[in-house]
Amino acid sequence: MAVAIDFKTLTAPVGIVRILEVVFTIVTASLVGSLYHSTYSFWVWCMFTWCFCICVSLLILILELFGLSAKLPISWNDFTTAFAMLATLMVLAASIIYPIYYTCSSCGRQIGATVTSILAFILYAVEVGLTRAKSGEISGFLATVPGLLKVLEAFVACIIFICLEEHFYIHYAGLQWCVAVYSICFIFALLVIILTIGRLLALLPFDKILIVCNVLAVLMYMTAAVIWPVYAFRDIPRPSNCPTPVYCISWNNTVVISFMTCVNLVVYIVDTVYSFRLVFITPT
Repeated sequence: MAVAIDFKTLTAPVGIVRILEVVFTIVTASLVGSLYHSTYSFWVWCMFTWCFCICVSLLILILELFGLSAKLPISWNDFTTAFAMLATLMVLAASIIYPIYYTCSSCGRQIGATVTSILAFILYAVEVGLTRAKSGEISGFLATVPGLLKVLEAFVACIIFICLEEHFYIHYAGLQWCVAVYSICFIFALLVIILTIGRLLALLPFDKILIVCNVLAVLMYMTAAVIWPVYAFRDIPRPSNCPTPVYCISWNNTVVISFMTCVNLVVYIVDTVYSFRLVFITPT
């Protein structure tokens, strides 16, 4: 079977943006990798982010160049849009986390890696704007606002997971409930994304299931938004000697989890409102 090479996919605006994304993420990963390595969760997250984005962006470019994307049994538009949104959020997080924990005023390569990572984030955000569904346009679920919110919900849960420390929550039933909330809601969001990309949503009463699960997620996150800070900060004041974030990592992680729990609660509320509008409010 002959494979036709379509160079227009590389010269189109979205193709050029993807090429630049690969270039900047490769430079970032190379600069960081040329320095010391760490097993700490934040360093691993940052390096995984850049390497993951390199691999998937390259895969998308190659499949579109050789015209293989149309032959895959998946919703290609949903896949590329979901990845662009996820990569935007992941690279943004890495561009914030890495300089906070691993960069100083005299660290030339670390500063350079931060700059190229920020540029990569901007490029992925541009790709989201180029691939997102416009008003009145027929597209897949993940290219719409509710679909992008599902990607955001999964991403925020990932940030929560990398901040969790087992020794901190294992002895408190309330904190274990919060971890269960994060895990259950993350699994559902991930399942929606996978089923959408695999074109399997038509087999299910998707709209009704989405509304029920979103409402349950809102209620569960409401409990977590109250319970986590009550248990996490009870009789645990902020360490007095914290000249840099590295010296009070556990405290900072607890604060991040509390904040991200509230962020995801807001996202789920917005998602639920959108779901209700799509199902029960029809244009006249």
